[in-house]
Amino acid sequence: MQIVVDAAEMDSFLKEVFPQVEGMFGIDRLDEELLVMRLFADEKHLRPGGTVSGPAMFSLADVAAYVATMARVGREALAVTTHCSIDFMRKPVAGADVLAEARVLKLGKALSVTDVLLFSEGQAEPVAHASLTYSLPPKR
Repeated sequence: MQIVVDAAEMDSFLKEVFPQVEGMFGIDRLDEELLVMRLFADEKHLRPGGTVSGPAMFSLADVAAYVATMARVGREALAVTTHCSIDFMRKPVAGADVLAEARVLKLGKALSVTDVLLFSEGQAEPVAHASLTYSLPPKR
């Protein structure tokens, strides 16, 4: 699937439509095959025990699916999550960023389905797996 919005333009788009997440995420890779997005994990993302919280990992998976989809369909601020399933498999490494590897599995006229694996930076085993579906607004 062809990329129509590159990483720099996507970063600018996120700042425009989601200013509340500015500085939380970064795009490490964005191409036809894969999006790698980073959660800059800091104190506000931790839960007791010093691990990255589930809500922080869910946010990363959701934003990664959104970015992977928007990179292919263009700037559609009104696309919304219609489904998310996430399995937390391992405790993330304390003090490490969390990386999302997002792959768009199907892109239709109305829906986008994305698979996301989350990893603690530097670790081979995933800490979580998510499947997300986005609803795309009708073309005007």
